[in-house]
Amino acid sequence: MKWFRHRRNRPALDERALADTWQLVSLLLDYPDAQLLERLPLFESVAATLPTPQRDLLTAYLTTVQTTPLGELQADYVDTFDVTRKCSLHLTYFTHGDTRRRGVALVEFRQAFRNCGVELDIDHELPDHLCVLLEFGASHNSEVAWSLLNRHRVGIELLRLALTDRDSPWLPVVEALRSTLPTLDGDDQVALAKLIADGPPSEEVGLDTAPYAIDPRLNPRPEPLDTSEFLGSVIPVGGPR
Repeated sequence: MKWFRHRRNRPALDERALADTWQLVSLLLDYPDAQLLERLPLFESVAATLPTPQRDLLTAYLTTVQTTPLGELQADYVDTFDVTRKCSLHLTYFTHGDTRRRGVALVEFRQAFRNCGVELDIDHELPDHLCVLLEFGASHNSEVAWSLLNRHRVGIELLRLALTDRDSPWLPVVEALRSTLPTLDGDDQVALAKLIADGPPSEEVGLDTAPYAIDPRLNPRPEPLDTSEFLGSVIPVGGPR
């Protein structure tokens, strides 16, 4: 069964709104820390400029941040994204599990970034991490990111379903991303149903021979993203990109 497919249709949002939505989602899916609290006014001001669906979803999470003790939010994040593999932020895990094919998929991600002049430090984070991909799409190449996101559209849907089951505070953030992407079509629905029933592949023969075959960053949590340069492309809102 073919899991990944390129879609021809383009985003419904304009370029600015799409970039700002992806950028906010990238930042808000990162590990919550004191810096997140400091940047809440900035995030709220950017969210306020977005179309209603994206604005309301992202504002819902920002409200949760304001009303939840940071330590509680951090513990929930670790339990959600580090402990629970169904909530992995690494897109290739959903369709390849910890198999040799996943190594090939990760190389394809890295090569796509490299073709756009972006070289990733894989000691910091793997290229299929959702936050990394969205940051890349917001600040470097939205077309390549669009293609990769849609090739892994089923994985994003699995993440959304897992967060729904947990009544997770990060569900609105993933819903905001989902609102920028095409809906699942018939083939995707079949692939989704199969993955729900069977889970990710688990064949582990020869894993040591493939680059990136096992993701050591699924657990424990990697270092937070350095977003200092990334934030510069968000503000001032409406300014040149």
